[in-house]
Amino acid sequence: MTNTRPKMVMAVFRNRLDAQTAYDRLILRGYRNNEINILMSDTTRKTYFLPDEEQSNSARAGSAATEGMGVGGAIGTAIGATLAAVMAVGTSLMIPGFGLVIAGPIAAALAGGGAGAVTGGLIGALVGWGIPEPNADAYQRALREGGIVFGVIPRNNEDVDAIKEVFTDLHGESICYC
Repeated sequence: MTNTRPKMVMAVFRNRLDAQTAYDRLILRGYRNNEINILMSDTTRKTYFLPDEEQSNSARAGSAATEGMGVGGAIGTAIGATLAAVMAVGTSLMIPGFGLVIAGPIAAALAGGGAGAVTGGLIGALVGWGIPEPNADAYQRALREGGIVFGVIPRNNEDVDAIKEVFTDLHGESICYC
């Protein structure tokens, strides 16, 4: 049986700012949050996307965190809030036993197949989605190490190239159109 799913441009990001900026650029390109697939560990979600009251308590005046918040404040506020909201609500799926949070169309597809769709392992689920095994393996490793995986189904060939360029410019790793 051949894979009839549309191809996605995918990449993994190793830090919050690159991930947030990639998300923002996809939104600016006209993609809606329910069209962007995001995978991250629950630990990463808790580290990067604390509830508002926990973030304000953890960022004390004069700390390196508050100094960093001043740099690119518009990015940190607008994008961070948007990406955090996507991870908190909407189409997201927590995979028990894997400690993963998945948001976007891939979450809906996995949920439709039951959470058991990934019981054979994340690599198996990603390969089943049409992602080459070396990329799936790299994504699984990156997720364990705190990375954030993005995927989006481009609307046309121009978008394929533009999204790959954005992901490359933002230090995306294991970029594929698969």
